[in-house]
Amino acid sequence: MVAGLFNFMNAMTLICGNKILDLSRPAVMGIVNVTPDSFSDGGQLYLNEKVDLDKTLQTVESMLADGADIIDIGGESTRPGASPVTTQQELDRVLPVVQAVSERFDALISVDTSTAQVITEAAEAGAHLINDVRALQREGALQAAVAARLPVCLMHMQNQPGSMQSNPSYVDVVTEVLDFLQQRKQTCLDAGITGGQILLDPGFGFGKTLEHNLALAGSLDRFVDTGQSLLLGVSRKTMIGQLINSNVDSRLTGSVTMALLMAQSVAQRRAQTGCSSGMILRVHDVRETVQALAVWQQTTNFKDEII
Repeated sequence: MVAGLFNFMNAMTLICGNKILDLSRPAVMGIVNVTPDSFSDGGQLYLNEKVDLDKTLQTVESMLADGADIIDIGGESTRPGASPVTTQQELDRVLPVVQAVSERFDALISVDTSTAQVITEAAEAGAHLINDVRALQREGALQAAVAARLPVCLMHMQNQPGSMQSNPSYVDVVTEVLDFLQQRKQTCLDAGITGGQILLDPGFGFGKTLEHNLALAGSLDRFVDTGQSLLLGVSRKTMIGQLINSNVDSRLTGSVTMALLMAQSVAQRRAQTGCSSGMILRVHDVRETVQALAVWQQTTNFKDEII
């Protein structure tokens, strides 16, 4: 056992506008999809074909009570085969929720978007972090993120949601994903975003087969070695279903197990190298993930104390 597994980051924090995120332990990001067609929970927060704001706020309240550190609000489904939405559709879905959450709760709000206008207006409405599956490649997105002066998460995706699972192919998936993320990081640095405000996401399930996903999961040390904080999301994804032969409604145990394995892998590498970056787990099932992390962390700390 590597001693001091959870002391490797000391007072590591991420400045998110007027909020500070503690990354001295794995942070948990609760997923709030205000979409009619997301792969796992699409339509659950809808009433009469519109976002049910009361139900959405109840969901957010429950996630915060269960221990979520971040609430991630998204208005465009990026499931395999998803069709794009217009900017106005995304604004209509996202902005009322960001505004209401900001007014109702003392919460750190992330917005899952690739669209420049949504980035700008969500930041003005109270968002604290930009989570972009397209790594700020859409027209105007990078400039909007720079102007917002918020942390950004850059994710890797091969092709677009509508086609990304149509025979994804790599020569070396880990190297290619890393190279892409490093290139996008450099683009952000050149544009004026500081390194400490950039998170990286390998993009599990976004243009990748099960074998690709497992290769990435088994090589997280290489992502840790970039020195950037990581955002990791495997919750309820097809890769979990393939590993345990289950449909999307029966992937809780597999999702939490994979999240723990990833958290342990990242924590051990950081303890070995002294890296001072953080880690965020993006999940649907906040309570179960938070409880599992608490058991793991306390058990690990106890073992460290008696070594």
